[in-house]
Amino acid sequence: MVKRFLSRFYIGLILLFLYAPILILIILSFNASKSRAKWGGFTFHWYQELFQNEDIMTALTTTLIIAVTSALIATIIGTTAALAINSMKKTPRTILMGITNIPMLNADIVTGISLMLIFVALNFTLGFTSVLLAHITFNIPYVILSVMPKLKQLNPHTFEAALDLGASPVYAFFKVILPDIFSGVLSGFFLAFTMSLDDFVITHFTKGPEINTLSTKIYTEVRKGIKPEIYALSTLMFVTVLLLLIFINRRSAEKNAPVRKL
Repeated sequence: MVKRFLSRFYIGLILLFLYAPILILIILSFNASKSRAKWGGFTFHWYQELFQNEDIMTALTTTLIIAVTSALIATIIGTTAALAINSMKKTPRTILMGITNIPMLNADIVTGISLMLIFVALNFTLGFTSVLLAHITFNIPYVILSVMPKLKQLNPHTFEAALDLGASPVYAFFKVILPDIFSGVLSGFFLAFTMSLDDFVITHFTKGPEINTLSTKIYTEVRKGIKPEIYALSTLMFVTVLLLLIFINRRSAEKNAPVRKL
């Protein structure tokens, strides 16, 4: 009894430390006062100001476009790369998987400066395109590592059986392989989307002066003083991600639920 209480108390303490700052941020987004130390009453004023702030909305639109586009392209490239790596022999597969892990273990500042130097050396104008290419580059390893476990679970003879039955390689891939690895592909897409949405360091080094994402915009605002509109924006993003996770987990639970026999 005591052991169970201590384990639950420990987990609750961890969750408190994790989510207390987010809870405070949500409360501040409804605070009528600009002061973080004084409660001025409940209000939706900062949410109205958020949607009327052209700079923040432009940064949000740019961030979502880059995140969705880079995640889609990285998912296609990463899935194709995972299929190619999985079909290799053990030694080259091990070498390529080790290379794939390097960008994930590497510091973001090293990746950001390296990409910036490449763009400058190629006389590439820093702007929207450079940020998009940078996000695609660092998202690909996350997709590969999400798809590879699903490929290892596949029956290697299923694809060959489809070809023997007269299916073309493309048709066999979309009808046999893709449905089995789709959960890994989807996980890779959402992981790439989240990483792109959250990135600051690489974006900071590869963007031009005429473009801002949410991360770089918030960084600029911090130096001048955070506006309450940022609290409202962060709250909306947190709630959106939370609802998305609940939806995905419920769909996954319903899909994996055992079918009752009549």
